[in-house]
Amino acid sequence: MAVEKPVVPPSSSASISRFQRIVLAWDYLRLLRDSTKKKDFKNRSSDGLQKVKNTYRDVEEYIGVFEPLLLEEVKAQIVQGKDEEEAMEWEKGAVDSCSEANEFHKVSMAVRDEFREELSENDLLLLSKEKFEEGASPSTYAFALVDQRGGRELLTLRTFLAVNVKELDRCEVEQCPRLLKMHAVLKVRESFLWILKVCSLSTIMREYVAMHSIASLPFKDLILSAAEKSSNKDFEDRAWNIPRPLMEFFENNLNDSQLDAIHAALSRKTFVLIQGPPGTGKTQTILGLLSAVLHAAPARVQSRGGSSILKCQQEMNIEDKYHHWTKASPWLTGVNPRDMIMPIDGDDGFYPTGNELKPEVVKSNRKYRAHVLVCAPSNSALDEIVLRVLQTGIHDENDRVYNPKIVRIGLKPHHSVQAVSIDYLVEQKLASVDQSSGAKKPGAGRALDRDRIRASILDEAAIVFSTLSFSGSSLFTRMNRVFDVVIIDEAAQAVEPATLVPLAHGCRQVFLVGDPVQLPATVISSTAERFGYGTSLFKRFQGAGFPVQMLKTQYRMHPEICIFPSNEFYDGSLENGTLVERQTRRLWHAYRCFGPFCFFDIDGTESQPSGSGSWVNEEEVDFIILLYHKLVNQYTELRSSSQLAIISPYRYQVKLLRDRIRENFGERSDHLVDINTVDGFQGREKDVAIFSCVRANEGKGIGFVSDFRRMNVGITRARSSVLVVGSASTLMQDGHWKNLVSSAKDRNCYFKVAKPYASFFNDSNLEYLRVKASDLIKEEMVEKMEVTMADVGNTADEDGGHEDEDFAMDGDDAGPDD
Repeated sequence: MAVEKPVVPPSSSASISRFQRIVLAWDYLRLLRDSTKKKDFKNRSSDGLQKVKNTYRDVEEYIGVFEPLLLEEVKAQIVQGKDEEEAMEWEKGAVDSCSEANEFHKVSMAVRDEFREELSENDLLLLSKEKFEEGASPSTYAFALVDQRGGRELLTLRTFLAVNVKELDRCEVEQCPRLLKMHAVLKVRESFLWILKVCSLSTIMREYVAMHSIASLPFKDLILSAAEKSSNKDFEDRAWNIPRPLMEFFENNLNDSQLDAIHAALSRKTFVLIQGPPGTGKTQTILGLLSAVLHAAPARVQSRGGSSILKCQQEMNIEDKYHHWTKASPWLTGVNPRDMIMPIDGDDGFYPTGNELKPEVVKSNRKYRAHVLVCAPSNSALDEIVLRVLQTGIHDENDRVYNPKIVRIGLKPHHSVQAVSIDYLVEQKLASVDQSSGAKKPGAGRALDRDRIRASILDEAAIVFSTLSFSGSSLFTRMNRVFDVVIIDEAAQAVEPATLVPLAHGCRQVFLVGDPVQLPATVISSTAERFGYGTSLFKRFQGAGFPVQMLKTQYRMHPEICIFPSNEFYDGSLENGTLVERQTRRLWHAYRCFGPFCFFDIDGTESQPSGSGSWVNEEEVDFIILLYHKLVNQYTELRSSSQLAIISPYRYQVKLLRDRIRENFGERSDHLVDINTVDGFQGREKDVAIFSCVRANEGKGIGFVSDFRRMNVGITRARSSVLVVGSASTLMQDGHWKNLVSSAKDRNCYFKVAKPYASFFNDSNLEYLRVKASDLIKEEMVEKMEVTMADVGNTADEDGGHEDEDFAMDGDDAGPDD
């Protein structure tokens, strides 16, 4: 019996082959049976699995921990694929050919074109001699991966029929009856098989390759040890400087904690961690980082005589620059002559001019231009940054705003950023070339043109935007330039192998921007989750004591909302922007029950719809309908989904709320109020947020409502008022919720509500809850005094930064609603 030890493969192709051998040899029915057992024994120990640690002694230990957990996640994705509502139906196919190479079998099958078009490379399929009916026991079945969709009606698959992997650390060759039977069927031309799409493995396969590639990363020791080995002297020698006009912009428009993040970037530390609590200007800081890394220059350069201070040529005025630009690049005001020439062998001078909102300002003597890759775990999070760059631009070394050459690659770009998506730019360029040449190339030549244009666009762009997964696409292998800097937004929402994917492009500096006390990464496997697979690289580094730059000034929430999350999750370190209280004060604050922060104690009853795994609480829904009705009737400005949200951790409660709002307020209710899960509101904000906790029981616990990260996200979406509805006695089983209820009681904003709920909103009770006029006058006087003192301070300190009103209004991550 041959035994294969778990070693780090020397190449990505070797690690892909290992992944495919393991997964394709699994028994589908056994996976389904094992998943049912795990539901029955959730807390049982799992053989061979180790908990994720903060530090690792070597690559072998690292792979030994992460590989089994990643494969547990693959199993969970396969099982989940069976239950997906949009799962495909069985399809019949005929074997066209079957050949063997490198232990795998390559199978060509004839299928309907419509079915073939619905598949993508690395989709996992199930092949079976008969359909899997409920309770049936098929004897001939195996997994296959889509290799390519082939020509018309043909589908090329990859299968592995030689072994059956019983354990992760070895591949045991054995006689497996079902695989032997499948091998016999595939050898007969025109034999029929049933095909079922299970799930896509593209993303997790890239993560598997990235995990194994850690051995070849230049900063592998840093990742393993979660510690920077360089000394302060090394950082001083590597430090970069920002031209004075740009630095003055930063000093005048960023607060101290944001400036600290910029200085950390200039230190050229290999990894920089930036924690951005809700509303602290995280996206604004990323824009500042982009301006800094694109326009900084080394403080010292190496020469034969040693290091010397870099000297720049005399700066030309803007009129002279435009004169030289016009002479050197006459196509800025006409047609680019290079558009008439197709690129050859990666000619990096070819770039579509269509995505530039205005000509890019580039110094002719700039020698240190960085190539930047910006990533995020999801398309929506990525598009938010792209949109902000398009809307606000970035600042050059002379503090002039311009739109750099950017490209957004990947799937499903939001319509607002379509103009800089790579597919759009390629089509625009092809159309302009066709128009110029007057002829179109045939299919193969056309595909080659597209590949060359894509590579050229990536090389020419100052900033490339991609999801973490798509940064592992083969598209990047055609580039001539590496990325000097990688910035990962929402880094705490990604599992560690996903974060490693974009680091394989030769970067010298990595920024992880996120917040480990907001929503975590999504992990399907409860077993992998229990062993820490959901721990992000950001959180692991932080847990090991790696320094973190914390953004501390928040500009989103009324200070009364900020008090609890600041004390509970950020050690009381959050500060309020100078103008944030005035900007978040609203008319409805005249009543204590309408905010800024309230807890309504409802004795409801939780229930679980049959087979849903989710929960609802109809009493909470009844109260929320009344609360919403009172608010929008009294304050008409809230009759818009852009102003008011209802949030709940449970999707069935969200569904019930949507149905009841539609019943009471009409079919167009989605325009009146935005109702979604906590996960659906990550990164968004509303003026008023009503939070429905759902759980109400005696001693049964509160499930994943106890996840303090979801709690933090749910109560920090609101700018002016957050109104929490829940059962205090149930929620206080958890320490964080107990502290929230206590905070509400201490601040006189806790309300015990009894049935009938409508009586709580009658005129006499509301009059009782009206805030005294004397209290409002006192608050206004204190605020005016604070603003006056702040103005005096800014006048006295000419070098001090300040928060202007436009910036203070800018939340950390307000973006297009999904």
